[in-house]
Amino acid sequence: MPLTEETLYQIALAKTVHIGPSIGRSLLDEYGSAREVFKAPKKELVKISKITERIVNNLADNVALKRAEQELNFIDKHNIQVHFITDREYPRRLKFCKDAPLCIFTKGLMDLNAEKMVAVVGTRKATPYGREQTEKIVTELAQHNVTIISGLAFGIDITAHRTAQENNLQTAAVLAHGLDRIYPREHTQTAKRMLENGGLITDYWSGTNPDMGNFPERNRIIAGLCDATLVMESRLQGGSLITGKLAFKYNRDVFAFPGKSIDNNSRGCNFLIKSHQAALIEDVKDIEYQMGWEKSKKKKKVQKKLFVELNDEEQAILDILKDKKLALDEIGLELNKSTSQISTHLFNLEMNGLIKSLPGKMYQLN
Repeated sequence: MPLTEETLYQIALAKTVHIGPSIGRSLLDEYGSAREVFKAPKKELVKISKITERIVNNLADNVALKRAEQELNFIDKHNIQVHFITDREYPRRLKFCKDAPLCIFTKGLMDLNAEKMVAVVGTRKATPYGREQTEKIVTELAQHNVTIISGLAFGIDITAHRTAQENNLQTAAVLAHGLDRIYPREHTQTAKRMLENGGLITDYWSGTNPDMGNFPERNRIIAGLCDATLVMESRLQGGSLITGKLAFKYNRDVFAFPGKSIDNNSRGCNFLIKSHQAALIEDVKDIEYQMGWEKSKKKKKVQKKLFVELNDEEQAILDILKDKKLALDEIGLELNKSTSQISTHLFNLEMNGLIKSLPGKMYQLN
């Protein structure tokens, strides 16, 4: 995407103090663009729900705009791509998470809307067994041309990235800092290789240090980017457990490897399974089955029923699925209904052969 004046305002809006994803979206809905938000009169802004006088003053003091100018220069110099939440190229899976960042920055050659995207995460203190299973799973997923997303950390993350590279899979790392550095430094060469088939992703400006609190926050991007999250090994307090819980919250598929009850590195996985937030898996066949990626078995074609009586909601679903496929969350947003409200209608339409479900809880006309 070319850098424009609007890009400057978009970056500034995303980093204005006290403006998060929810308030940012409200402002964009009201004014249509980031530039118009900054140009809006104070007396108009304060009338909008949740817009406090402090937020209005933060928009008016131009601090974020001045800092955004510096960031725009960095972006231009280092060939970084900017993806704003209203852009067509913004990751569609992430866009429908309520806490998705207004703006993300990427570097490399990657498809943020690839057909199949899986997060592979786990403890930094991975066991030999955990690394071995990660290598095995990612290698076997290569037949499905899956994009592997992780966090570039020690242990499971770096094993997933490097195994993806060995199998010529696109892989991307979501960072907890700006794109002016790589952390940990030991993984710099792996990160550089990603730029050729995948890339680096962050919502932090350059100059941002990899502070401890940034890592749990960036995990929402890892979970939100993907159709499914695979937790290989995790402690009860591990960051990968946070990623798994977030993926479950986003209504995505979550998988976890079980382990011994006395094994600290397995307690997080066991908890996700026990609390029904993750499906128990033992090998790649379990993932293929759950995601509908089985290659060996041809799905039995559902016979369309003629003259099916549809209610208003079911007809509305068919109308919005015309000539496109949408995720469960997207359908809900289009109809202004919760996913639980439309799930029954989707099931009925699928049973009548009018729509079909795809991996990642996507739907399209049959």
